[in-house]
This record gives sequence, C-alpha cells and structure tokens, in this order.
Amino acid sequence: MQALIEVVLPVFLVIGYGYIARKMGWVSDELVDHVMKFAQNFAVPLLLFAGIARMDLGENFHPPLLISFYTGALSGGLMCFLGARYLFKRELTDSVAIGFIGLFSNSLLLGIPITERAYGTEALSWNFAIISIHSPLLYGIGIAAMEIARTRGMGLSGFGLIRQIGRSVLRNPLILGIAAGWIVNIAAIPIPAPAWDAVLMVNRAAIPAALFGLGGVLLRYKPEGDIRIILWAVAASLIVHPAIAFGLAHFAFDLDIGPLRSATLTAAMAPGVNAYLFANLYGVGKRVAASSVLIGTAGSILTIWLWLSILP
Repeated sequence: MQALIEVVLPVFLVIGYGYIARKMGWVSDELVDHVMKFAQNFAVPLLLFAGIARMDLGENFHPPLLISFYTGALSGGLMCFLGARYLFKRELTDSVAIGFIGLFSNSLLLGIPITERAYGTEALSWNFAIISIHSPLLYGIGIAAMEIARTRGMGLSGFGLIRQIGRSVLRNPLILGIAAGWIVNIAAIPIPAPAWDAVLMVNRAAIPAALFGLGGVLLRYKPEGDIRIILWAVAASLIVHPAIAFGLAHFAFDLDIGPLRSATLTAAMAPGVNAYLFANLYGVGKRVAASSVLIGTAGSILTIWLWLSILP
C-alpha cells in the first residue's frame, strides 16, 4: 500500500489534474493539444536526448534486458493481433491496429516517472536503454505490418515499402531526439555546460507537462462497445507483457536488480497514447485503441502497484 501511495498515486494525480481541468473547462482542447505538442515535440525529445547521450553503453545497453522487454512486447502485440483477427473476426488492417495496442506500452510518460519515484533517478539509465530503440523498432514493425496489410495484392515493391516505413518513422520528433542522443554518445561530442544546463531546464518540465496533457487527452476517449476485445487488449498489455518480461529477466537471464526492475515496470505500463495515434493515422480500430488507452491507464494503477510489491 505504501508503494501505491508514495510512488503510483502522485503520477496519476497529475494525470487526474489534467483530466479534471479539461472536464471542468478550465483549459480548452486547443490548450491541451499545445501542452502535448510542447511535451512530445520539444521537451520529451530533449529528455531522451540527454538520457541517451549520457548513458553508459557498456553497462546499460544490455542485450538480455532488451530481449526480456521486447519479447514481452512482441508477445502482447501478437496476442492482440491474433485475437482480433481470429477470435473477434476483425478486418486485417483493424487487427494490425489492435495488435499495436499490445505492442506499444507507455514506456515514456508513465514508465519514467514511476521508475524514478520508486527507485531514484539513477535507475532510469536502464529505462533509457529500453526507450532508445522503443519507438524506432515498434513503429517500424507496426508501420511495416500495416503497409503490408493495406497493400496486400497491390504489388508494392520492397523498396517502396521500405521508403514508406522510413519516411513515417523519421518524421517522429521522439526518434530524432533519440538519434541525436546516440550520435553524441557514440561520437563523444562535447556539449558546452550552458547548453547542457538549458537542456536540463527543459527536461524538468517534460514529464509534468506530458502527464497533465495526457489527462486532458484521455477525456476524449469514451469507452463504448467492443468491450470484450478492449479487455483482451488491456490484458495483453498489463498482464502478458510484464509477465513474460519478468519471467525472462528473472528466470532465464538472472538479471541484476536494476535491469530486472526497469524491464518489468516498463513492460507493466498501460498502452501508450501512441496506440491511438497509430490507429487514427490509418483510420482503423480507433474506438478499440482509444478505449484501451483509457481503461488500461486506469487499470494500471492496480497492476503497477502489484508489480512494485513483487519486485525486490
């Protein structure tokens, strides 16, 4: 209970503050969109840049950590896709969009603040290792699967498909921040102290702004219909993904406590808003994605607390 009150509750109170502020009309939809645009296009990319630029690649970029997390992510995505396609009889493109719900957990807006509150800032280096390939890898998989589903039988060449995937991925500001961090880290490019100070000032605003904006955005997602497939997707995200990540990290790889915590907690996060953005981009599975984000975010209050109780 202490973990719920001290670690989980403050994060969700900020989300709730944004939700109530929008519901009461204290802020407009336009302002919420501007807050999210600031967070996702400017502040959070700088947060990722700073974290990856300073990451110890020899220690933190650990293959067993990544295998544990991403095996769980791919399993959750596959469960959602197969369930949508064969259990709930959805169209192929719908099934891909629903599969993305189980694939893409909210590793950034929820994973970072909860890990930091639970285990301290020093624990975030493992989170940054996971996040450093999260968007490029999973967006690449999602976009590839969707483009294949949409162009099935249309004869799109392999080069055309790769170009479409690359164009979509490289327009993402989060990926640009990640790429810049990798370049600075690998090339050991020195950054002047005033510039680092400016980056850190923006970093301090990133997560609070993103959480507040997330609360305002969630008000738009009205749970309606398709409840069985929504619960299926939420179960894949909140139960299957972290269970597989924890099982591999603990029993197969015997990871140290730091990477074990980050792999499991990051996997335990609710479906990210990107799940809805992905569905909205292609105009399929939007209602399921929106409701899964909302219900999954509410349900993750309990499941995150349970994982905090299980983890050493």
